[in-house]
Amino acid sequence: MMALEPFNLYPDFNIVRLSHVDFSVTDLARSRAFYADTLGLQITDEDSEHVYFRAMEERGHHCMVLTKSDVAEVRSLSFKVFSEVDLDKAAEYFRALEHSVEWVDRPYQGRTFRTHDNAGIPLEFYFKMDRLAPIHQKYALYHGVKPLRIDHFNCFSSDVDKSVSFYNKIGFRTTEYTEDEESGRLWAAWMHRKGGVHDMAFTCGRGPRLHHTAFWVPTPLNIIDLLDLMATTGYVANIERGPGRHGISNAFFLYVLDPDGHRIEIYCSDYQTVDPDNEPIRWNLKDPQRQTLWGAPAPRSWFEHGSLFSGVDAEEPVVTASPIIAP
Repeated sequence: MMALEPFNLYPDFNIVRLSHVDFSVTDLARSRAFYADTLGLQITDEDSEHVYFRAMEERGHHCMVLTKSDVAEVRSLSFKVFSEVDLDKAAEYFRALEHSVEWVDRPYQGRTFRTHDNAGIPLEFYFKMDRLAPIHQKYALYHGVKPLRIDHFNCFSSDVDKSVSFYNKIGFRTTEYTEDEESGRLWAAWMHRKGGVHDMAFTCGRGPRLHHTAFWVPTPLNIIDLLDLMATTGYVANIERGPGRHGISNAFFLYVLDPDGHRIEIYCSDYQTVDPDNEPIRWNLKDPQRQTLWGAPAPRSWFEHGSLFSGVDAEEPVVTASPIIAP
């Protein structure tokens, strides 16, 4: 059986947290309406090709960018580092791995470089982003599901062991994981930088693809309100899974699909993971409570549907074990 690597508490550079996602969307106006009017993200800027959003607690200019395109894809996942020094160290780290490193211009951000992880997921790193005035007490702005902040990314990986090893080396710490009993290989893993259950997670499947982007909300009741809103405003078919409580992470959840099929998780009430000596929690792949504490299995689409990364081909997974799937 494969063992998790020891945490790397002193990585070559310091990542603070995940920052934002850039989606290609085929109908900018339709997607704008979904994220602003239904989910309740705040528009910070827009033009004929882009829309920028932030959530209610965020001070940075954006946590999501929508870019008009003929094809719905994921353009990049972005992370904030601790300092300009860390940014340069990160660039050197990826160059040493012989990964491409391209310095790019991004609106509302300082120096930013684009690279990729071990599987080809396009990543961007920066330190400075334009800061905006706080709006978390502007209660007249709260609507939709009242999203407070971006919380995590979950990606399909064709080899979860390799993905976990790569991110472990750059300082991500595993909080929970699922193993396939027969092969001893990882089926899924949850890894964090900011002190929640995860900034990045990996699920076994045809990958790399983005499984979902998650937003933290105040309470489970906000999720119920969103369900009522979506069910009565033409989005009932976009409700994919939930509401429920995960066994893994203990979070209350809902999964919905945007107009292009990008999956969004609405998420609250996981737990703090700041202490570096916390032991990862191991789950059995056959335990139905890992998916939903109440025992309800996930639909087949949850294991099969994902968003492609721009310019990256997905590969079949190395693990073929079957999770528990709703009939």
